[in-house]
Amino acid sequence: MKCVWAALWVWGAGLTGCGWLGPQPQPEKTDEQKAFGDSGIPPQMRASGAGAGEGTAVTPGGNKPGNVANFTPKEDIVFTNPDDPDAQLPELADLLAAPKSKSWEASETLARSRSAREGKPLLIWFTNSQSSPMCKALNEELFSTGDFEKWAVEKLVRLRVDAAVRVKDSNLSVDEARSREIDVKNYVAALKKRYKVLGHPTLILLNPSGEVIGRYVGYQRGTADVSWGLIKHGETVSTRAYTTWRAGLEAKGYREWLDRRGRKVFARLVSYDKGELILIEPDGARARTHENQLSDADRTWLAEQKRLRDLP
Repeated sequence: MKCVWAALWVWGAGLTGCGWLGPQPQPEKTDEQKAFGDSGIPPQMRASGAGAGEGTAVTPGGNKPGNVANFTPKEDIVFTNPDDPDAQLPELADLLAAPKSKSWEASETLARSRSAREGKPLLIWFTNSQSSPMCKALNEELFSTGDFEKWAVEKLVRLRVDAAVRVKDSNLSVDEARSREIDVKNYVAALKKRYKVLGHPTLILLNPSGEVIGRYVGYQRGTADVSWGLIKHGETVSTRAYTTWRAGLEAKGYREWLDRRGRKVFARLVSYDKGELILIEPDGARARTHENQLSDADRTWLAEQKRLRDLP
């Protein structure tokens, strides 16, 4: 029984055989195990002394962030119109108006873009909804609960990668549906290879910069509070790392922009001409907008930039 408990969740480790033993008798939980105190973070991961309960500040490292954080070089803002090579860029308002899932995203590209834009860690859930009883248990006991959903909407961006591929679309022929299923299976296989996933369930937690900071493998019935505590700890670590990451980008000219509806984007101004702006986000995504669509504070900032350059 001690082996089963010790192997439930592994930080940065591979699969364990104990995570798939099926339902097992559970020892009675203490109040500490049930709630992890006010923070929801496991006791062994809390800082001691001042600030206890907020989580130990684990320093991420040794992970390659991939191609997400391709920062643009530091350069002067171009207040000109070089033949308008960016005429086909998407409008910033359209990007900010894109619907946001209240639950799990299905596209890694969209999920990572949201994570970088919103400054939230990305939780990737590798599951097999058809043949893994522990995946079903994890969903029933944690992910489908109202308390977790409320917390996750505020704290995380989530991506669900399901190995059980089913394409049901009445607008597709049988051959088209089969081709779509093959594409999705290849997509799932590529993601599993990239993140070194060997079984289900596996959870991967990424910084907004794309760095892997948490790996949680396996699940056992009745341990939802343990699982949630580990995810909360990872979110705390990510938030601290993001603060440092964002400060570095601000030194390179990135800032938070707001539109007239209060929607935010963290980006750098690379071009301005007669009220038209080109913004670039940390992941390299570019968009255009007009200053009359921005907040009063942003328009004041632009006016100051123009004054410094003696522009009308």
